[in-house]
Amino acid sequence: MPAPITVSVAGSERSVAAGTTAGELFGADRTVVVARIDGHLVDLARVLADGDQVEPVQVDTPDGLSVLRHSAAHVLAQAVQQVNPAARLGIGPPIRDGFYYDFDVEIPFTPDDLKALERSMQKIVNEGQTFSRRVVGEAEARAELADQPYKLELIGLKGSQGDAVADAAEGAEAEVGGGELTMYDNHRRDGSLAWRDLCRGPHVPTTKMLGNAFKLTRSAAAYWRGSEKNPQLQRIYGTAWPSKDDLKAYLDRLAEAETRDHRKLGIELDLYSFPDELGSGLAVFHPKGGVVKREMEDYVRRRHIEEGFDYVGTPHISKDGLFHTSGHLPYYADTMFPPMAMEGSEYRLKAMNCPMHNLIYRSRGRSYRELPLRLFEFGSVYRYEKSGVVHGLIRVRGMTQDDSHSYVTVEGAEAEVKHLLSFVLSMLRDFGLDDYYLELSTRDDSKPDKFIGTDEEWADATAVLERAAVETGLELVPDPGGAAFYGPKISVQARDAIGRTWQMSTVQYDFNQPRGFELEYQASDGSRQRPVMIHSAKFGSIERFIGVLVEHYAGAFPVWLSPVQALGVPVAEEYADYLQDVLDQLRRKGVRVELDASDDRFPKKIRNASKSKVPYVLIAGEDDRAAGAVSFRYRDGSQRNGVPVDEAVTEIIGAIATKAQVTTAPTA
Repeated sequence: MPAPITVSVAGSERSVAAGTTAGELFGADRTVVVARIDGHLVDLARVLADGDQVEPVQVDTPDGLSVLRHSAAHVLAQAVQQVNPAARLGIGPPIRDGFYYDFDVEIPFTPDDLKALERSMQKIVNEGQTFSRRVVGEAEARAELADQPYKLELIGLKGSQGDAVADAAEGAEAEVGGGELTMYDNHRRDGSLAWRDLCRGPHVPTTKMLGNAFKLTRSAAAYWRGSEKNPQLQRIYGTAWPSKDDLKAYLDRLAEAETRDHRKLGIELDLYSFPDELGSGLAVFHPKGGVVKREMEDYVRRRHIEEGFDYVGTPHISKDGLFHTSGHLPYYADTMFPPMAMEGSEYRLKAMNCPMHNLIYRSRGRSYRELPLRLFEFGSVYRYEKSGVVHGLIRVRGMTQDDSHSYVTVEGAEAEVKHLLSFVLSMLRDFGLDDYYLELSTRDDSKPDKFIGTDEEWADATAVLERAAVETGLELVPDPGGAAFYGPKISVQARDAIGRTWQMSTVQYDFNQPRGFELEYQASDGSRQRPVMIHSAKFGSIERFIGVLVEHYAGAFPVWLSPVQALGVPVAEEYADYLQDVLDQLRRKGVRVELDASDDRFPKKIRNASKSKVPYVLIAGEDDRAAGAVSFRYRDGSQRNGVPVDEAVTEIIGAIATKAQVTTAPTA
């Protein structure tokens, strides 16, 4: 009999029989989907080795949910091939809140197809098929997948580039990953083979773990490996959760998110649009949207000046040599618009403002007495986002950044980062975003060619950001590999009214561009020193920030941001002049007002006012006119009658000054 082995579980050593699997170790806990051994996720069927450090991974953890959804993607692919054996498989990774799988099929999927596929998936789930991992050689994998050209391509990438396959396509790493090639076989309870797929894994032990808590949500076209040069496949999106209640809660959130969709609300509220004549990812702001945009610009311009920044301006295009000096080419070449040939030089639309700010810094000699030197502008930048990821105002090709750069001494960098974080957080609170955490993005040490600078520079810069972030007292979440090529980054991750997380403001430490541009200052001892450059964007892009705010408030902005702050609705035409006088008093105090003088009947005017989400609807009839008063109607339909005009003006002015979110009548 083999000698027992010793494994460590949660820091406690346990003696188990040789040949024990991770699943047998945690067999009593049905919420465990995979195990983590020495930091790597593995199937529960993995046989334990002496000395293994083993942890259970529950289904309701981020890793557990990812595995559950990856397994659901495989069940979907099996269902598709049951219905259509000729379907050729692409990739099927887990994504945030769900999964997708790409298929090459002759006819695109319809909503009815998705319902039928859900029924087929449920049958597979109910069969309790097991996922079984098998290591294969390249020749064996090619033989088994001879009729699957996209899988063969992934195998070829694997054989020629090893781990570089992870960069070949979004989700490709989920198929082959690094190290050995593996196949996953699905077996029925009688042991017969039901299906197989090339996959890195791991997976849940049995399809039973998916229960009935999954749903296919939509289908869309997607280019293979994300390139327009490749064939267009059909992508099916879905979601999977530990329980039916979890699934229902998620679908309810989706329904709520749909009502808040900023693209739909932008049209309903006449804020902005996306004309086809302009091209994908390019928005125009209508007068009411222009009010919101101008209020934001005025606010952030004033705040930057108060925080010690100098306002500058730079052009939209530049010779592309500037972006070589900054280091952005070739790192960001794929997201920049192609060059334009003019007068023997190549020009590019700028995708970032920092190189031009460096030229301003370098335009004359600088002294340590000028530092920190803070430059700020509303810079229009252009990025060639792929059409498949362009999304309303959230992901655009033309945007305006409230971009700023602080030039500081190395010793002064940490104080400047703290100053910027304080600025950022106070700004978010003013816009009603007060639930957030910080994310620290660092370099990926396994890919040194993607980052510039020495190990020591990266370590020092990361330590500066981490200390400043910790001092805020906010939760700090690591983001390995998420840094820009020139330095680490802190981003503020804000939660909106329905709990979704958005990356908002960013602060980045850059020790590379000052070197590339040979930036210097004269130190107190007369020596020439190189400054550190701290990038910060408070909105990120104004367009994206507006999109987030529209969804956060469901279009019902706080009073100070509302395009129309007070709307007058007379009970009858004879009261229009009286109400106009009240609105004129408000206008003279800077309030944005409108009078509904249309021929619509009063009930319809009230319905229209409700749809417009104006914070204050002022109503006037005979009693109001006789008393020198107005009646207030609020967004939730509540009403406050007979408010003296002076009191009404004071209330509205006060709500604007305090950036209040007014939805209902105040309580006595």
